[in-house]
Amino acid sequence: MRAELLIRKRIWKLMVVLTALFGAIVARIISLTVIQGEALTARGVRQWTQEGKVEARRGSIVDRNGETLALSTTAYIVSVNPRKVTEDAAFAARMAELLDVEQQTILNKLKNKNYASVVLKRQVPRATVDAIRTLRAQDESAAKLLQGLSFSEDTRRVYIKGQFLAQALGLTNVDSEGQSGLEQQYDAVLKGEDGILLTEVDRKARTMPQSNTTYIAPQTGNTVQLTIDASIQSFVERAMRECIQVNNAKSVTSIVMDVNTGAILALCMKPDYDPNSPPRDDIQTLTELMRISAVSDAYEPGSTFKSLTCAAALDAGVASVGDTFQCTGSIRVDGDTIRCWKKSHGHETLAEGLKNSCNPVFVTLALRMGTQRLYQYLRAFGLGVRTGVDLPGEGTGILINSRYVKNVDLARIGFGQSVAVTPIQMITAFSSVVNGGKLMKPYIVSAILDEDGGIVQRTAPQVVASPIRAETSQTMRELLEKVVSEGGGKNAYIEGYRVGGKTGTAQVYIDGKVSSSVHIGSFIGFAPADAPRFAVLVIVNAADVPVDYGGTTAAPFARQIIEDTLNYLGYEKAGAAQEQRVEIPDFQGWTLDEAVKRLRSLGLKYETDGVGATVTAQMPAAGAMLNAGGQVMLYTAEQQTVTPDIMVCVPDVIGLSVVEASRALRARGFELEISGSGVAVRQSPAYGAYAAQGSTVKVSFAMP
Repeated sequence: MRAELLIRKRIWKLMVVLTALFGAIVARIISLTVIQGEALTARGVRQWTQEGKVEARRGSIVDRNGETLALSTTAYIVSVNPRKVTEDAAFAARMAELLDVEQQTILNKLKNKNYASVVLKRQVPRATVDAIRTLRAQDESAAKLLQGLSFSEDTRRVYIKGQFLAQALGLTNVDSEGQSGLEQQYDAVLKGEDGILLTEVDRKARTMPQSNTTYIAPQTGNTVQLTIDASIQSFVERAMRECIQVNNAKSVTSIVMDVNTGAILALCMKPDYDPNSPPRDDIQTLTELMRISAVSDAYEPGSTFKSLTCAAALDAGVASVGDTFQCTGSIRVDGDTIRCWKKSHGHETLAEGLKNSCNPVFVTLALRMGTQRLYQYLRAFGLGVRTGVDLPGEGTGILINSRYVKNVDLARIGFGQSVAVTPIQMITAFSSVVNGGKLMKPYIVSAILDEDGGIVQRTAPQVVASPIRAETSQTMRELLEKVVSEGGGKNAYIEGYRVGGKTGTAQVYIDGKVSSSVHIGSFIGFAPADAPRFAVLVIVNAADVPVDYGGTTAAPFARQIIEDTLNYLGYEKAGAAQEQRVEIPDFQGWTLDEAVKRLRSLGLKYETDGVGATVTAQMPAAGAMLNAGGQVMLYTAEQQTVTPDIMVCVPDVIGLSVVEASRALRARGFELEISGSGVAVRQSPAYGAYAAQGSTVKVSFAMP
């Protein structure tokens, strides 16, 4: 009985143990199949399969007409097995020459004998790889020296036109990821989706015979189509290359915009760089060159801003075109003296004030409007906030908070000081002045296209605000056209085309103080003036020339861009109008008042030396023929004795007004031949040359 009880007890113990073991096994099975099943399956797949990434080809960037500006091409990664290199120094020397890599860099990589493969260079062009393969195939000694090399496929970003729209297009890194510009802004659109290649392998990662291979094809990135017109961009690139060289400027910027849609037709900033070979070894320089300063940097616009002030004043009804003003060369506001660029413009209408770029006129307009009303217009023009252009790094400009604006601040804002704008803000606001009064949102991407050219997304023009009425815009077009045909914008005048615009010369602050020797010259214009199609802005920063006013440094290059663009768009020049010619009377012995009345009746302008009341000499001489609207210099000082056979050094008159230049030349016995108005920008003979007393010095004048 006792033995039987013992046996039963042992059986129960055995059953308990077996049950526990069975439960543990079941629990383990559940854990492996249910709880950890997914993870273990994935782990198993990883162990017996090898996953390879099939890199997607990055989408292209094209202009509005489909011309390719940036695309990805096949390139190679060149690698080497350091263990197979027998002569490190010789190998490094040869590969440094072939790959354009520092020899020491290759030697350093060859020291890693524990690695089966090290990368020598990425994004190597196909032609270079083909040359290496040919060398190894045809030269036995080269084949021995270069053993251990291997080539794997890679992609390389190519910018077809080199230094063309460089900052806006931007850059990618070696992994085809956008670093700057549109490449960065639209990286998600351009990069596509990588594919996958799955292969069955053994424990040593060798492909198993008759294994199954799974291939998921990559999806090529979408194409970004720009509003940029490559032809117009080429005109701007050429003009800006010349502009920065001729003016010896620190930098230049130009934007061409469709005034009716806000589409950016061209965008250029120099100095720039070739994105195919950027200075990656100098990060500071590259970072500076990559900045899209046309949308990020603020500058004082100077007199180009007067177009906005004038439009606001006319639209608000505080002034009319025929309103008259008196310029004495300066105006006082709250105890501060604000000077005009000229000693005195005298009596002038608003239209003449805009042509003359007279500061006191626009001080008066700003004060008439008052802070609240002027600021309503400035905000409606989009100042002080980002335009929303689809480029990275946009700035807001600087607009003083209206609560802190004093009268003297308001006065200076009226003519383009004490306010800062970005170039994209300025041309967008100006476009609204001439396009009928619609502020458009600027944009540079017109559409996103798929691999087959289908439209994925299209950008539609967007009206942001209506700062002025259509009638005001019509008036401004007429006034700005006269600025180019008759006023300070004459260097942008194109015979046969109707062009409007405004020059500007702005202050530059150096170490917190206004510099008297460095300026920012600019010109903003539009064409055709009767039915505007596009606007052009040219900014010249810190030109190193004797006269660095916008009419001299920027307007001629804007003219070049406008003329090339009009020709390209199919506009034909109107027949050159036959200018009326006027014979100049002999004014010698006349009173100054009599001579002035006679000149006005003939449709001619005049300047005097301001010395006496009787005309003693004149230029041009009596009997000469002059175009209507031309200028005659009336001298009232006694003529000094002139000896034609005496050679005299020609004085420097650059930067002087007509009167000042006349006095300087006559003091040495020279006559003055005037071209234009404003301040002297060119003279012939040049300063320092010797010419006979009594001879004529030709001087060209332009407004700042």
